[in-house]
Amino acid sequence: MKGDKFKEQDLCLPQPMQGLGKEDKREEQGLSPEPSAAPQPSEEEEALIEFHRSYRELFQFFCNNTTIHGAIRLVCSKHNRMKTAFWAVLWLCTFGVMYWQFALLFEEYFSYPVSLNINLNSDKLVFPAVTVCTLNPYRYTEIKGELEELDRITEQTLFELYKYNSSYALKDGARHRSTRNLRDALPHPLQRLYAPPPPYPARAARSSSSSVRDNNPQVDRKDWKIGFQLCNQNKSDCFYQTYSSGVDAVREWYRFHYINILSRLPDTSPSLREEALGNFIFTCRFNQASCNQANYSQFHHPMYGNCYTFNNKNSSNLWMSSMPGVNNGLSLTLRTEQNDFIPLLSTVTGARVMVHGQDEPAFMDDGGFNVRPGVETSISMRKEALDSLGGNYGDCTENGSDVPVKNLYPSKYTQQVCIHSCFQENMIKKCGCAYIFYPKPKGVEFCDYRKQSSWGYCYYKLQGAFSLDSLGCFSKCRKPCSVTNYKLSAGYSRWPSVKSQDWIFEMLSLQNNYTINNKRNGVAKLNIFFKELNYKTNSESPSVTMVSLLSNLGSQWSLWFGSSVLSVVEMAELIFDLLVLTVLMLLHRFRSRYWSPGRGGRAAREVACTPASSFPSRFCPHPTSPLPSLPQQGTTPSPALTAPPPAYATLGPRAHPLDSAVPGPSACVQEH
Repeated sequence: MKGDKFKEQDLCLPQPMQGLGKEDKREEQGLSPEPSAAPQPSEEEEALIEFHRSYRELFQFFCNNTTIHGAIRLVCSKHNRMKTAFWAVLWLCTFGVMYWQFALLFEEYFSYPVSLNINLNSDKLVFPAVTVCTLNPYRYTEIKGELEELDRITEQTLFELYKYNSSYALKDGARHRSTRNLRDALPHPLQRLYAPPPPYPARAARSSSSSVRDNNPQVDRKDWKIGFQLCNQNKSDCFYQTYSSGVDAVREWYRFHYINILSRLPDTSPSLREEALGNFIFTCRFNQASCNQANYSQFHHPMYGNCYTFNNKNSSNLWMSSMPGVNNGLSLTLRTEQNDFIPLLSTVTGARVMVHGQDEPAFMDDGGFNVRPGVETSISMRKEALDSLGGNYGDCTENGSDVPVKNLYPSKYTQQVCIHSCFQENMIKKCGCAYIFYPKPKGVEFCDYRKQSSWGYCYYKLQGAFSLDSLGCFSKCRKPCSVTNYKLSAGYSRWPSVKSQDWIFEMLSLQNNYTINNKRNGVAKLNIFFKELNYKTNSESPSVTMVSLLSNLGSQWSLWFGSSVLSVVEMAELIFDLLVLTVLMLLHRFRSRYWSPGRGGRAAREVACTPASSFPSRFCPHPTSPLPSLPQQGTTPSPALTAPPPAYATLGPRAHPLDSAVPGPSACVQEH
């Protein structure tokens, strides 16, 4: 076609052999062309990222260039298979032992072990808070009539059960009611409960060990107990709160009714502030200086009466101890006589004392001790502090914010505070009222059987579940991480002595209006002081830190391979290259299988039988459809290739246009 321009091309047919060059002659004779040196890429032609062609090449490069000891032996001894196998096994065993050591180090680290550090310090110490109670429950004027009625009913009960005639019960004025009317005035009467005797073998076994198992003596030789009945709201379930000791039964029964009467007091009763400090504490000195009203605060305990806390957090100036010894502590002279005594509720005389921290409440039942009358009690203290690790290192809490129990006390978190708050929380939830021994939240009333008739049944059931930890209070309330304890040791001596008691009692009677017949049984002396200013601090610290873990890992790595941190980076690089090489090989295989140009019906129509001797050195792909083959000119074609190259469309001869050129089946187009 005229006007069409084609590039200069040589159409090479297999018939004429004269036009073949030297290389073509070598190919015709079955000789391969001379290998030409691969051109070295210039600096501009180098790729930014290059990957190895095979795993073998990657492994050889790593062994030849790594800083890990022993890896080079895997390549240098490749001509000696025995050495190669020996070093390969040795290298793998060393690698396995090292990572076994790594596993042990990580196991120790994640077990979170702690070390206990004991430090001895010597400095000025803050004197702890001291709470002293009278051991005499107070007869409030608001409930005085109800308490007298309770006393009469109790004494009538004692007469029925034990034939005991008290002086109060023998009065004519006190017996204006019949015994039955007095007992019916209060619910839950105290009564004797008969129990069937056990079989003879069990009875003999009990008699042999009764002194060991039973702390309370039997009321009588007969098999009966004393108790009172408690029922739920609809009387469908009842049980008897029983005791084998009559003394315990009477005290608990009286205490149960006393709590109900005490709960009827208003929240702000003026009787709580009627008794002054001078009626209970005759003298108070700290560090040779007299105490004043700013050094103490007052509260009332249902069982221990009026209590006074010295040096609490509300004090204007906290006491500091700069010297140890009895003369540099707190010294108190206490009145131990029972004014307005309630004999059926309190059966001891003296004073109740507890030493605690300034920001901790005084739990007199849990940590208090009694002071005897007529005795000088000297309490020496030693301070100990414990700082525990929380989180993964121990089951403790910093401030109780992560404990699922609301703190009902106006103080910091302690384990006892949490336990009492937990019991009160369950008491309010299940019984509908608050127990009077613990603080109550706003909007909740203290328990009273006039308003909550079955609270006693609920309370004793709840107390049994609490002691068995069915409420979960002991598991919820974790110990605080920082605890300060005071180790106490006591010494006793008779006070005052026989020679000095006359003038001491004379001075007390003149100054403090102290006039009783048995003077020694109505007064006691208490000294509380630091034994020494050295105090011990027990603190926990992690045994294995991140620094020590990395140091141990580095030591193991250096021991088994003699390498450093950069060697670890080399191992990471090797793993990364292995992953990338694997991905690339998978992609190449996937592409060659599903996206090869020689696939499909089009490839079947392309030339795939071109003789090997007629292939030019370069091929030129054509985008159009394959052209008809040229007629052969009497030359026998070379054998066809068994694996043809990718399907390239053949080009037509120079003299014909593209749409009509018909090259032969063995034609080859060479581009100049």
